[in-house]
Amino acid sequence: MQYLDKVIYWLSSGLMVPVMVAVLYFLIQAFRQLWEGSRQYVRRTKENKILDAKLNGLTYTHIRSFGELAAHLEGPLPDTMQELIARSDSEAHRNRLLADFHNNCERELDRCRTLSKTGPILGLMGTLIPMGPALGGLATGDIATMSEQMQIAFNTTVLGLVIGTIGFLLLQAKQRWFTADQNRVEFVNDIIQQAAYESKS
Repeated sequence: MQYLDKVIYWLSSGLMVPVMVAVLYFLIQAFRQLWEGSRQYVRRTKENKILDAKLNGLTYTHIRSFGELAAHLEGPLPDTMQELIARSDSEAHRNRLLADFHNNCERELDRCRTLSKTGPILGLMGTLIPMGPALGGLATGDIATMSEQMQIAFNTTVLGLVIGTIGFLLLQAKQRWFTADQNRVEFVNDIIQQAAYESKS
């Protein structure tokens, strides 16, 4: 039993460096995604006003001119709208484009979900692993070792929570954005579908 305890202690202690490296990596990723999200917010604020104004009065007669407008905008939303218009003669291709757009949105959201869940997990691991040496230092009266280990524990906890908070806030914002985007592409597809039904009747 004593040897098993030592093995578990060595294994858990050996995870401290990988956990700290992972915390730093995800912290960099969190700030990078935060920067990209802020740029995306500014761009979307400008472009969505233009798109929504055109979508409110959109008919199949004017859908080609709408496609020309979308060509001057950035991001996956206008690209998908252009492709939908280009494939107005094929319902199967349009359904595939809608499914691909949904998958791309989910892939983007998964990056935020990873931050929001992995950050607190790494923070908790970074808290618990140094507690063993800290308690050992307390038992032997080594206050310096205890203080050092407790600082590591608290610092990794704070960074893990920062990562999780950034990921959670980005996740909520992007979920609203992508829900609105999916409504827009489905509206364009419905306009095309409606015109196809009217031409057959």
